[in-house]
Amino acid sequence: MCVVNVKTFSQKRYLIKHERTHTGEKPYVCSQCDKTFSQKSNLTKHQRIHIGEKPYECNQCDKTFSQKVNLIIHQRIHTGLKPYECNQCDKAFSRNEELKQHQRTHTGEKPYVCNQCDKAFSHRGNLIKHERTHTGKKPYVCSQCDKTFSQKSNLIKHERTHTGEKPYVCSQCDKTFSQKSSLIKHERTHTGEKPYVCSQCDTTFSQKSSLINHQRIHIGLKPYECNQCDKAFSRNQELKQHQRTHTGVKPYVCNQCDKAFSHRGNLIKHERTHTGEKPYVCSQCDKTFSQKGHLIQHHWIHTGVKPYECNQCDKAFSQKFYLIKHQRTHTGEKSYECNQCDKAFSQNGELIIHQRTHTGVKVTQGVQIDR
Repeated sequence: MCVVNVKTFSQKRYLIKHERTHTGEKPYVCSQCDKTFSQKSNLTKHQRIHIGEKPYECNQCDKTFSQKVNLIIHQRIHTGLKPYECNQCDKAFSRNEELKQHQRTHTGEKPYVCNQCDKAFSHRGNLIKHERTHTGKKPYVCSQCDKTFSQKSNLIKHERTHTGEKPYVCSQCDKTFSQKSSLIKHERTHTGEKPYVCSQCDTTFSQKSSLINHQRIHIGLKPYECNQCDKAFSRNQELKQHQRTHTGVKPYVCNQCDKAFSHRGNLIKHERTHTGEKPYVCSQCDKTFSQKGHLIQHHWIHTGVKPYECNQCDKAFSQKFYLIKHQRTHTGEKSYECNQCDKAFSQNGELIIHQRTHTGVKVTQGVQIDR
């Protein structure tokens, strides 16, 4: 009988094992790493870590384990058994440890505390990951290029850049991705989901990075500065595009006619002149357009929206082009000059009509038609 808590045992060896829970005695020492254990069976289990022995084999998938308890837990994947149920929400788990971790989402308990900055975590694994931000430890090494990582998941993602593996498949279009997060972002192009909402104007976005870029409009933040002209931009991509105005680089080339563009978007628009593709469809009349901007302008015909207002007389227009033409009636600007007699006009159409007095030819923009 144990003198501490009066617990009784059928055999003396069980009493001796039990008494060690009170005394803290750990007489069994690992010869590889000097770790100590209170029971010989625990030392035996531990030594399998060093020798790599995994005597317990799953009869469903041939996976092996160093401890029998791990085999039992694994087999629940095949049977679907989840014996550990949460008493708060009835969610069930295959392992008791998973249940304990889940219950902390209800209690808010965070028992794992960083001894460097006192940040607390609900899972021990998260504490271990966090501590590496202090120590700089990166224990996971890529076997292809020796790059190191602080988290195993980041190593797995990185290794796919070498193998080309893309295990995440879109159920809508079969497109594949190397990272699950990329698949989730892509799926929103099918569902139209936009979970990120601007707190200033309620504009929604499918990606968090797009929301962050958008919010800079409200605060006026432009962290990306051009080193050629000091012009600043809210997005790094905008800076890169702008810098091409200095360098003249046009990396996007049409494979039909070799015309080159500084912006990828302009190449896409241009390619539609070859394919005839018009992917933007008006929901009101089914008219199609090759560019989104043209669809937006067309929509204003249905809605009556005229966003371009003259600051001289408050007249409004559905397209900026018409506003510019109108403003010339106020400024008197005549930018279209006849190359025959230097007479000037405020609109191109007026110049074309005038030129017929010299040529005797019917002229339209871009085309000449003989009388």
